[in-house]
Amino acid sequence: MRSDNNIKLSDNVTAISGVGPKKAELLKKMNIHTVEDLLYLFPRKYEDRRHAVTIIEAPFNQDVLLETRVVTKQISGNPYGKKRLLRVLAEDNTGSVELLFFNGKYLADYFKPGQALTLFGNITLNNGRRQMVHPEFHTTGDKDDVRGLFPVYPLTDGLYQGQMRSMQLAVRETAKEIKEWLPEYIVKENNLCSPAYAIENIHFPQAERPVLESRYRLIFEELLTLQSGLFYIKRGRESSGQGVSVGKGVSLKPFLEVLPFNLTEGQERTIKQIECDLESSRAMNRLIQGDVGSGKTAVAELAMYKTVRGGFQAAMMAPTELLAKQHAATLKKHFEPLGINVRLLSGNTKARERSEILEDLETGDVNILVGTHAVIRPDVRFANLGLVITDEQHRFGVNQRTLLAQKGENPNILVMTATPIPRTLAVILYGDLDISVIDTLPAGRKPVRTFLRYGDSRKKIYDFVENQIKEGRQAYVVAPLIEESEAIDCKSAGEIYEELCKSYPNLRIGLVHGAMKQQEKDFVMEAFASGGIDILVSTVVIEVGIDVGNATVMVIENCERFGLAQLHQLRGRVGRSGHQSYCILVCGSDSETAKKRNKIMCSTEDGFVIAEEDLKLRGPGEIFGTRQHGLPELNITDLVKNADMLEKVKNVARDLIDRDSQLELPEHTELKKRVKKMFGEKIELRL
Repeated sequence: MRSDNNIKLSDNVTAISGVGPKKAELLKKMNIHTVEDLLYLFPRKYEDRRHAVTIIEAPFNQDVLLETRVVTKQISGNPYGKKRLLRVLAEDNTGSVELLFFNGKYLADYFKPGQALTLFGNITLNNGRRQMVHPEFHTTGDKDDVRGLFPVYPLTDGLYQGQMRSMQLAVRETAKEIKEWLPEYIVKENNLCSPAYAIENIHFPQAERPVLESRYRLIFEELLTLQSGLFYIKRGRESSGQGVSVGKGVSLKPFLEVLPFNLTEGQERTIKQIECDLESSRAMNRLIQGDVGSGKTAVAELAMYKTVRGGFQAAMMAPTELLAKQHAATLKKHFEPLGINVRLLSGNTKARERSEILEDLETGDVNILVGTHAVIRPDVRFANLGLVITDEQHRFGVNQRTLLAQKGENPNILVMTATPIPRTLAVILYGDLDISVIDTLPAGRKPVRTFLRYGDSRKKIYDFVENQIKEGRQAYVVAPLIEESEAIDCKSAGEIYEELCKSYPNLRIGLVHGAMKQQEKDFVMEAFASGGIDILVSTVVIEVGIDVGNATVMVIENCERFGLAQLHQLRGRVGRSGHQSYCILVCGSDSETAKKRNKIMCSTEDGFVIAEEDLKLRGPGEIFGTRQHGLPELNITDLVKNADMLEKVKNVARDLIDRDSQLELPEHTELKKRVKKMFGEKIELRL
């Protein structure tokens, strides 16, 4: 394909020569519909093919560029068949390499003895002979050279790098249509190249510097679009009319006297921020981040108390029925002596009781409603909803927080998460929220002692567990799989359960996993919570949703199969009382990555440190499903590597929205379009 001057940015990809319905369908899977979409598909890396090495110097199992000449060629196989093997012997002044082309009949005429041949590919050693299988090549008179800086694109099954490069080449001239769309002052102050220059050099690089300049421009504009959208949403909420203001005269002292513990410094700081939000005329939109056991629920209770005493209702949504039940039990214990009515609503609430709750909720007799997704059903109506709380926000879909908030007239919103999120990522994931961090643990909590062990220590590990149980404690054992798998070499929950029942018949052992019905899971976990089970063998269903202070041992089998953040969450199930607690990581791998992760887990209990390290090891795409969080897809930005730019662009976006909150100025027209395209239905900019 060659560049076509007649193709427009808005044209469908089928306008490109050689792109028919089949290829267009593959591009559609990558969300590429127009020529502009294609140009904004950026390379994920580049292959440097500028510097050739000699055959004798070339490393094995690594792509290299060779400059050779053809010695001989030989084609074998059925002369009447299509699949014939072509062997070409090429050499330079240091040695020779054999080239293999399967189904190579159609290539035979390309190669002539003595012909100069540039090769790019992977060299392997086979019976003492250097070989390259299907290398890319360039012969004398060929129009396409294999030398240079070559872009490597993200693809879908059925598309190949050569095809993508050809398509980009076909629309190369069209990139010149892209006009400067950022305000002149932003371009000058940030030393940005033009978008046309950026697109040209990102796809057709001649040297490193133009690529760096191009990447800087494209990352800058993508982050500016993202941050402008987030600031727009936030400002829109702040100016969307009167929020629910909870009375300034409401004192928290009566409730603080009921709490059986003193607040930590982190809790007190967060409560002051929440009080300011509740008493203001604008609706609160706040995220509370706190490690497992940091006391987020107590802070939420104080917010609920202030809301109810101010004459409004509060709602709290939890991701599992068991967690909702635990929250409801705690709230009833603390609130009912104060005359505050707390009710629980879930999918399993019986019809008569549900009808009664809904009626009392609509009349205002229910002050606080705790529940699962059942609380966002259409027939759930509040008399005067003033506060919405979602617990473990990362467990909910994008729209569920909004659906709950819509149950009231611009109510205050409080979001809680025990999944530590690095600050840079929290700014993006929850960019429309103010962020509070509870960074202190309650007094008297002992650090969980974490140990790394391997499979050969399993008997000692479970003897230690048995001794803890004899002292009156309980234990968790977590496995990555429910059942044994031939494909994956690791212990399953079912296998461990059977082994423990056989080896320790005197202990009460329970099994819970995701394939069980919810009622079965709840029955087993409630038995464990009440002390009726000594060891709970589980998959990660216990990561969220169970709080047993008497549990002091967490054994995690095949720990290498869990993410760092997930391991930290699991470890947080123990150490929730004054008893010394232990986490034992049983590792089934000696890989470098496993060693790094294990070292981090054994060296710190700080969830934010662990989250930062997890981000470095796996990247944000692995840790957070962007659709789940509502984070728009980013084409070129790496939130870890480009964290410094994030802060810089955030300030530019804030100033821009301060100047033009609706993006109505002429110089912001294109930015407005891009914000709408990035956020879709989640944003309501007036065009």
